[in-house]
Amino acid sequence: MADTHFVHLRMLTAEEERFLVYWEQNSQQQKHSLRPFLVGLSAGILLGVGLLLTIFSGWYERANMVASTRFNTAVFLLAILGISLFMAFVYRHFRWESREQQYRELLAKREAWKKKQASSSHPD
Repeated sequence: MADTHFVHLRMLTAEEERFLVYWEQNSQQQKHSLRPFLVGLSAGILLGVGLLLTIFSGWYERANMVASTRFNTAVFLLAILGISLFMAFVYRHFRWESREQQYRELLAKREAWKKKQASSSHPD
Protein backbone atom coordinates (compact mmCIF):
# COMPACT_ATOMS: atom_id res chain seq x y z
CA MET A 1 0.00 0.00 0.00
CA ALA A 2 2.97 2.34 0.53
CA ASP A 3 3.86 2.20 -3.19
CA THR A 4 0.48 3.45 -4.43
CA HIS A 5 1.84 6.93 -5.16
CA PHE A 6 4.40 5.39 -7.55
CA VAL A 7 1.79 3.80 -9.81
CA HIS A 8 1.97 6.54 -12.44
CA LEU A 9 5.74 6.86 -12.46
CA ARG A 10 7.63 6.06 -15.60
CA MET A 11 11.21 6.43 -16.66
CA LEU A 12 12.26 9.70 -18.22
CA THR A 13 12.10 9.89 -21.99
CA ALA A 14 15.24 10.51 -24.02
CA GLU A 15 14.08 14.08 -24.67
CA GLU A 16 13.62 14.70 -20.95
CA GLU A 17 17.09 13.32 -20.22
CA ARG A 18 18.57 15.59 -22.91
CA PHE A 19 16.81 18.56 -21.35
CA LEU A 20 18.26 17.66 -17.92
CA VAL A 21 21.79 17.51 -19.34
CA TYR A 22 21.29 20.73 -21.32
CA TRP A 23 19.86 22.64 -18.38
CA GLU A 24 22.60 21.48 -16.00
CA GLN A 25 25.15 22.95 -18.38
CA ASN A 26 23.33 26.08 -19.53
CA SER A 27 20.95 27.28 -16.82
CA GLN A 28 23.08 30.22 -15.66
CA GLN A 29 23.89 31.24 -19.22
CA GLN A 30 20.18 31.16 -20.11
CA LYS A 31 19.34 33.29 -17.09
CA HIS A 32 21.15 36.21 -18.74
CA SER A 33 20.51 35.29 -22.37
CA LEU A 34 19.86 38.03 -24.87
CA ARG A 35 17.43 36.13 -27.11
CA PRO A 36 14.45 35.93 -24.69
CA PHE A 37 15.14 39.55 -23.75
CA LEU A 38 14.89 40.58 -27.41
CA VAL A 39 11.67 38.59 -27.85
CA GLY A 40 10.12 40.39 -24.87
CA LEU A 41 11.46 43.72 -26.10
CA SER A 42 9.94 43.25 -29.53
CA ALA A 43 6.61 42.30 -27.93
CA GLY A 44 6.70 45.52 -25.92
CA ILE A 45 7.54 47.56 -28.99
CA LEU A 46 4.67 45.94 -30.89
CA LEU A 47 2.36 46.88 -28.03
CA GLY A 48 3.61 50.46 -28.24
CA VAL A 49 3.17 50.58 -32.01
CA GLY A 50 -0.35 49.26 -31.54
CA LEU A 51 -1.04 52.06 -29.08
CA LEU A 52 0.33 54.64 -31.50
CA LEU A 53 -1.80 53.27 -34.33
CA THR A 54 -4.85 53.35 -32.10
CA ILE A 55 -4.22 56.96 -31.11
CA PHE A 56 -3.50 58.20 -34.61
CA SER A 57 -6.13 56.16 -36.43
CA GLY A 58 -8.84 58.59 -35.38
CA TRP A 59 -11.40 55.98 -34.40
CA TYR A 60 -12.10 57.70 -31.06
CA GLU A 61 -12.51 61.43 -31.66
CA ARG A 62 -12.58 62.53 -28.03
CA ALA A 63 -9.31 60.72 -27.31
CA ASN A 64 -7.79 62.40 -30.36
CA MET A 65 -8.88 65.83 -29.11
CA VAL A 66 -7.38 65.22 -25.67
CA ALA A 67 -4.22 63.74 -27.19
CA SER A 68 -3.74 66.68 -29.53
CA THR A 69 -3.96 69.18 -26.67
CA ARG A 70 -1.91 67.28 -24.05
CA PHE A 71 0.19 64.88 -26.08
CA ASN A 72 3.93 64.98 -25.45
CA THR A 73 5.63 62.71 -27.96
CA ALA A 74 8.87 62.38 -26.03
CA VAL A 75 7.08 61.27 -22.86
CA PHE A 76 4.95 58.83 -24.81
CA LEU A 77 7.95 57.29 -26.59
CA LEU A 78 9.81 57.08 -23.28
CA ALA A 79 6.80 55.29 -21.77
CA ILE A 80 6.74 52.83 -24.68
CA LEU A 81 10.46 52.20 -24.22
CA GLY A 82 9.93 51.65 -20.49
CA ILE A 83 7.07 49.24 -21.09
CA SER A 84 9.13 47.41 -23.71
CA LEU A 85 12.12 47.01 -21.39
CA PHE A 86 9.86 45.86 -18.56
CA MET A 87 8.19 43.27 -20.80
CA ALA A 88 11.60 42.08 -22.01
CA PHE A 89 12.86 41.61 -18.46
CA VAL A 90 9.68 39.87 -17.29
CA TYR A 91 9.55 37.58 -20.33
CA ARG A 92 13.17 36.49 -19.92
CA HIS A 93 12.69 35.88 -16.20
CA PHE A 94 9.42 34.00 -16.75
CA ARG A 95 10.97 31.81 -19.42
CA TRP A 96 13.97 30.95 -17.20
CA GLU A 97 11.74 30.23 -14.19
CA SER A 98 9.48 27.90 -16.18
CA ARG A 99 12.45 25.94 -17.50
CA GLU A 100 13.99 25.79 -14.02
CA GLN A 101 10.71 24.43 -12.67
CA GLN A 102 10.59 21.84 -15.45
CA TYR A 103 14.17 20.84 -14.60
CA ARG A 104 13.36 20.42 -10.91
CA GLU A 105 10.23 18.40 -11.68
CA LEU A 106 12.19 16.07 -13.93
CA LEU A 107 14.88 15.63 -11.28
CA ALA A 108 12.21 14.74 -8.72
CA LYS A 109 10.62 12.35 -11.17
CA ARG A 110 13.97 10.65 -11.82
CA GLU A 111 14.68 10.33 -8.09
CA ALA A 112 11.23 8.89 -7.43
CA TRP A 113 11.77 6.38 -10.23
CA LYS A 114 15.13 5.37 -8.74
CA LYS A 115 13.55 4.94 -5.31
CA LYS A 116 10.81 2.81 -6.81
CA GLN A 117 13.35 0.65 -8.63
CA ALA A 118 15.45 0.28 -5.48
CA SER A 119 12.46 -0.65 -3.33
CA SER A 120 11.17 -3.18 -5.86
CA SER A 121 14.58 -4.85 -6.23
CA HIS A 122 15.12 -5.06 -2.45
CA PRO A 123 11.90 -6.33 -0.87
CA ASP A 124 11.87 -6.07 2.92
